[in-house]
Amino acid sequence: MIDFSKIKGLAFDVDGVLSPSTIPLHPSGEPMRMVNIKDGYAIQLAVKHRFPLAIISGATVNAVKVRFQALGMTDVYLGASLKLPVFEQWLAKYGLKAQEVAFVGDDIPDLPVMQAAGAAIAPADACPEVLEIAHYVTPCDGGHGVARHLIEQVLKARGEWLDQRHAFGW
Repeated sequence: MIDFSKIKGLAFDVDGVLSPSTIPLHPSGEPMRMVNIKDGYAIQLAVKHRFPLAIISGATVNAVKVRFQALGMTDVYLGASLKLPVFEQWLAKYGLKAQEVAFVGDDIPDLPVMQAAGAAIAPADACPEVLEIAHYVTPCDGGHGVARHLIEQVLKARGEWLDQRHAFGW
């Protein structure tokens, strides 16, 4: 079990974590993403609490960056075919140690970062290799509230979940 009060930052993959594994294609052939509104609420709340969040994804669709920056995230790294160097840069930017943060991934490209992070977290429908190394598996499938579940656990452990200053507005 993870002690959520010790997590000082969260980094997420996108496809299969913040969006479902199934991706609709636009008629132009561009992959589209679905996002979870409750994830969005939790992300903007964590940002208001100045809790470090990052997205590290191989995806290159600009709509992903637009969506998460609109929620206040500044650390949205797309086109990361190798995620571990990007993860290490993000840690350095905030003065964090790998053992203080969680990385949430669902598939093979996420394994190196999950193995480096202090907490390897997976959605319920992650691939077997990821589930095998995960320290924690959310009750949610990818795209169905994974970020909300985790951010809620962390902010509750910090006593910040229903903080009157930030909780009741966007």
